[in-house]
Amino acid sequence: MAATAGRWCSGAMSPATPPPSPSPASPDPSATGSPSAAAGTPATHGPALRDRAVAAAVAQGLVSAADPVAGLLDIAGIRRSAAELRAAFAEFTAPGTPVLHAFAVKAASLVPVLRLLAQEGLGCEVASPGELALARAAGLPPDRTVLDSPAKTHAELREALALGIAVNADSFGELARLDALTAAAPTASPLGLRVNPQLGGGSIDAMSTATGMSKFGVALRDPDARERVVQAFLDRPWLTRLHAHVGSQGMPLELMADSARVLYGLAEEINERAARAQVTTLDIGGGLPVNFASDETAPTYRQYARLLHRTVPGLFDGRYGLVTEFGRSLLAEHGMVLARVEYTKSAGGRRIAVTHAGAQVATRTVFAPDSWPVRVAAYDAQGRPGTGAAAAQDVAGPCCFAGDLVARNRTLPLLEPGDHVALLDTGAYYFSTHFAYNSLPRPGVHGYAPGPDGTLRWATVRAAQRVDELVAESGGAYTDALTQL
Repeated sequence: MAATAGRWCSGAMSPATPPPSPSPASPDPSATGSPSAAAGTPATHGPALRDRAVAAAVAQGLVSAADPVAGLLDIAGIRRSAAELRAAFAEFTAPGTPVLHAFAVKAASLVPVLRLLAQEGLGCEVASPGELALARAAGLPPDRTVLDSPAKTHAELREALALGIAVNADSFGELARLDALTAAAPTASPLGLRVNPQLGGGSIDAMSTATGMSKFGVALRDPDARERVVQAFLDRPWLTRLHAHVGSQGMPLELMADSARVLYGLAEEINERAARAQVTTLDIGGGLPVNFASDETAPTYRQYARLLHRTVPGLFDGRYGLVTEFGRSLLAEHGMVLARVEYTKSAGGRRIAVTHAGAQVATRTVFAPDSWPVRVAAYDAQGRPGTGAAAAQDVAGPCCFAGDLVARNRTLPLLEPGDHVALLDTGAYYFSTHFAYNSLPRPGVHGYAPGPDGTLRWATVRAAQRVDELVAESGGAYTDALTQL
């Protein structure tokens, strides 16, 4: 059964149309946990709401034999996280300080999600022509969009400069391109430079972008690099921003705060040498880690903002505008992948549940399970929480390679064909960033939120890909092209 489109997905906004005003922040922005609903009152957040959503998705046919896997997004939860982020920084920032929380589009490259976050007062951080197009389709204005990427082409830079989008150059080579482009055509784009403070990495190497040999930014501790950066600013009065991002999952908060300290110190040095406030904005990146082990939100935005304030108090005194680039922490815990169990079997004494959620939606978990474990919840054929006897099981996906497992030897209520599994905390990167192994189609994505009477309302975020669409994007229109050579 198709989901009924709700008010959050009521059509595209013109790129020139400003997003609606954000919802007010929650009274306690650092609060975590999920209190039980009062007797007789439908749950409106937490695990109980998740269970309601699973049952409703199964009942409405959003996950079925025809569509055996889908992504589900808790819209009220996303709104709550956005409000908590805004409130956390507002608590420590001097009144009147320009602050842009630019959502990292790569974390959920879905136009309705970007539109929702724009409504909640967030902008977009984009790193490709495709991500920029998605942000524009969602109605993000240029002054709430930031372009980052280590490989921007001339065409990408020209487009950004023509639109007036903020650009963070990633290298001295890119600065040279900007020299030529800005000389040829004036621009209203705020322009900055990304630096790598080379502070070290976290527990996941692939997520650590401030190591000694990272590909990102200008390596600040390399010989003569700091002086070259300062001189680059002195030579370019139009260069007014500094940017650093040290990584995401697996990064300690102290290292993230230390990066902001280095960035602030560099801005102070440039401004002193320039004898004016040339650097006006500091983009401190994002990267708040997510707790994948439980429903507790830890760390919180308030904890991070408080640590930043303690480590770099000058960051909040109003002399610098601030930009953040959070992604995963805004959405991860508010999404799940829900999939049917197609078969069960045993091998070597181990029970295996073969489902429709594998590497195509949980790529990092399958290929790097130690770094990206997910919690799995078991539900029966009607979408009710599983009550069978607990047993150690592997939860396998549909991809044709032996390692396509999202959980190994996991103790769960015994799964049977027709049951369902939910991969929790997968609202960022998972179903929105599809891995087309075995030409498996992209799953549908649906958002839900309780209405005034507690009844769940649903909106389609992305329709499930159909086989004819998959054939078309796989060259179906060019069937005989190679035979003619």
